[in-house]
Amino acid sequence: MAMISHRLPKYFGTDGVRGIANKELSCEVAFTLGMAAVEILGPRLVIGRDTRRSGPMLEAALVAGITAAGGDALLAGIIPTPAIALLTREFKAGGGVVISASHNPPEYNGIKFFDAEGFKLAQDVEDAFEARLQKAQDNNWSEAAQHTPIGAEVGTVVALTDANERYIAHATDIVRSQNISLAGLSVAVDCGHGASFYTTPETLRRLGATVVAINTDFDGNDINVGCGSTNLEQLKKLVCETGADVGIAHDGDADRLIAVDETGDELDGDVIEAICAVDLKEQGRLAHDTVVSTVLCNLGFISAMKLRGIEVIQTAVGDSHVLAAMRAGDFVIGGEQSGHMIFLEHNSTGDGLTTALQLLMTMRRTGKTLKSLAQVMTRYPQVLINVKVVDKAGVASSAALSRAVKETEARLGTRGRVLLRPSGTEPLVRVMVEAADEQTAYDEARQLVAIVEQELGATA
Repeated sequence: MAMISHRLPKYFGTDGVRGIANKELSCEVAFTLGMAAVEILGPRLVIGRDTRRSGPMLEAALVAGITAAGGDALLAGIIPTPAIALLTREFKAGGGVVISASHNPPEYNGIKFFDAEGFKLAQDVEDAFEARLQKAQDNNWSEAAQHTPIGAEVGTVVALTDANERYIAHATDIVRSQNISLAGLSVAVDCGHGASFYTTPETLRRLGATVVAINTDFDGNDINVGCGSTNLEQLKKLVCETGADVGIAHDGDADRLIAVDETGDELDGDVIEAICAVDLKEQGRLAHDTVVSTVLCNLGFISAMKLRGIEVIQTAVGDSHVLAAMRAGDFVIGGEQSGHMIFLEHNSTGDGLTTALQLLMTMRRTGKTLKSLAQVMTRYPQVLINVKVVDKAGVASSAALSRAVKETEARLGTRGRVLLRPSGTEPLVRVMVEAADEQTAYDEARQLVAIVEQELGATA
């Protein structure tokens, strides 16, 4: 099945507003978003950020916009994205704001929002923000609040000194409420020089695990660089050197998790979701015997779930689509191959720490090693190539690309598939081919890459 993305907004991508900090994502954009947030979401907003050098700069601009519009900014500091969703509910705020570019390189940053319930914004709300940004840009960034507060009406800034502790308490309660201890488990953790530097290692230690953590330091320019969930080499080495039972790696804002078993083999989001889904079903807690994934999930995942009587609902790529399907069908688990997993019983957004705990609790409940649990599914060979292009929007209109995709699908038949989609956050087109063997998948993907580069203009 081929799929071509349909929506390429000017500011908002698949996860908020993102770009190179101080360039596409300027202080003017941040200030405008702060003012708009007060008017659209409400006067009380919880704000967190990851460890990027540009974080304090953008936070200052965002807070200036919030307070200039008469809103109150509750600053959580450096903290994982899912913690902001939680704190937004706990503090009964109108919304939450996260300053992070997730898994992207250090020079990027982003601003994304949660509503009062800790969910990503509905499309009409996001469109309202988009309109405000466009209006401000048209006015040379001189857009002002509809009402300009003065004196006592100007907003305030409050530091949340216990923000991380609240998140840790929530996470530990998930495990303790099921009468499970992690004592005796050895866990290697790669925090990716990101926002999980304290929360994940500390939570695991409080639950009894023996923890060895790396990349818990940061200088603002090392987040996601050769480490974390986007590069597992350091974690694999650590697991093998320390004899850990499991390795876990987060991205920069810790809303994702990729795992490594005791022999150093990678478990992506598909495998993790399969393990957790089967565990939930065996407990009688898998609502409607259904899981949610995206069109990028491996064919092996779908086969494994079908074998165990579990239905798979596939959505467009992006956690917002996964979440929408989960809420519509009252499902409890959904995820992406990238490691972005949502457990709606515990949080309203992707949560890398919660995912890690679900995986560790499954190991405890079953008494099985992670390698043994991973046998739940057999992966089909899948090749994913990111192609830097001049015009990523051209994917939807290129007749040559459409023809090439159909020809590739015809050759693969029922034992493979093709997916072409523009990235929502970077100037890339993602080319994915799945086939019965790796060489076929690679050869077909390279042919499509060549046509993408020819049609959309390759960049260095």
